[in-house]
Amino acid sequence: MDVLKKLFEEHFHASPERIQPLQGELGGSGRKIIRLAREKLSAIGILYGVREENVAFLEFSKHFRRHGLPVPEIYAEDLSQGAYLEEDLGDTTLFEFLSKNRTGENISPQAVEAYRTVVAMLPRFQVEAGRDLNYKVCYPISSFDRQSITWDLNYFKYYFLRLASIPFNEQALEDDFGRLTEFLLSAPRDYFLYRDFQSRNILLRDGQPFFVDYQGGRKGALQYDIASLLYDAKADLPPDLRQQLLDHYLDSLARFIKLDREAFLRHFYAYVYIRILQALGAYGFRGFYERKAHFLQSVPYALKNLRWLLHHVRLPVPLPALMDAFKGMLASEKLQGLASEAENLIVRIFSFSFHHGLPKDQSGNGGGFVFDGRSLPNPGREERFKTLTGKDAPVIDYLNQQESVHQFLASVLSLVDSSINNYQQRGFKNLMISFGCTGGQHRSVFLAEQLAKRLRNRNGLEVAVRHLQLEKLGKRRALQ
Repeated sequence: MDVLKKLFEEHFHASPERIQPLQGELGGSGRKIIRLAREKLSAIGILYGVREENVAFLEFSKHFRRHGLPVPEIYAEDLSQGAYLEEDLGDTTLFEFLSKNRTGENISPQAVEAYRTVVAMLPRFQVEAGRDLNYKVCYPISSFDRQSITWDLNYFKYYFLRLASIPFNEQALEDDFGRLTEFLLSAPRDYFLYRDFQSRNILLRDGQPFFVDYQGGRKGALQYDIASLLYDAKADLPPDLRQQLLDHYLDSLARFIKLDREAFLRHFYAYVYIRILQALGAYGFRGFYERKAHFLQSVPYALKNLRWLLHHVRLPVPLPALMDAFKGMLASEKLQGLASEAENLIVRIFSFSFHHGLPKDQSGNGGGFVFDGRSLPNPGREERFKTLTGKDAPVIDYLNQQESVHQFLASVLSLVDSSINNYQQRGFKNLMISFGCTGGQHRSVFLAEQLAKRLRNRNGLEVAVRHLQLEKLGKRRALQ
């Protein structure tokens, strides 16, 4: 952490006042991501011990910015300590924006337009910036070649099929893997392949997309990245929208290369399959093997995509053993048990200031619990806490020392637990819980975070937290 503070001081000529670890943003990568801020100044710090991957990200970032692409500016770096400081692009991912702007398969025009902007930008990475990229810094491998494909297929076989107890014929499946590999490698592969081009790796700031997490990029086929975005499991895009976005992508791509659409589409669905297999392997490794259950929540959505593909797509290459494995997955009671978890109860937790009114319900249910935290000791009255929030360690420590706070939380948990159990039994999909205080900065934020922390470990829940007054303060500072 000290190295990030030093980098912040060297770049901004001021020390950070707020240091906030960001959880859950990087999935299973092992990197630590930390927001450092002071007044109007803010940056994201990364700590990661794999030097080669850090080098790839830093060099790619500088290269993409030279091409005018929207990626984070690199402020400072210390590779000897596995640290670098980059531009803070905010917290709104394309996935979160989509989630807030949809009702089932009805997706708002704003979310569709955000996706259209993203797919139109992709060819600039693949073709324009890919032409003169230094592929020598790619990690762990410089191209999506036979070895890359073999890794992904084995990842799927050993960490998903085996651990999910799906029966398969080893030799027949290997024969299919060989045929699939040869077919994938017959597509043109002289372009930049982002590798993890999905909705959580695209941030929206002022409505414009910015791109991150391309450090696994390498040379490869055009089809892979657009397949990754359109068949991103938990985004669960409707088939009609996927087709619309694919057409828009191809129109944009045709401005950069002489495009044979029929040839592109001949390979496209094979790349959809390999991307889904790679993702399932990751879900299996993190979920079944490492026992991180939240990774398994994406499995039902991936199975939904496979079901659609089996009914609507015929590949130019026969893969009978693999198709049998897919049918076994779709019939698996073990995996069907995960499917019920996809129908999660969404618990939306808000903090707010009573001076600015109650949070508005977006689910159509009319609202939910509203808890008044103004009876609790107020850190905002003490000078040392005035610039901090309920997410900062000194405020958390102060409130944790107050017996009345623990009593308040215990009462809240009792009420909320009872409602959650009832909502789940009745198949309800949304529960809204709001915490208010005077300024919406300390007590309400702390209470919302503490409740979310306790609920995130429960099965069948999807927990989303928003701090309304902090969001307003952040926008106001950005405009100053």
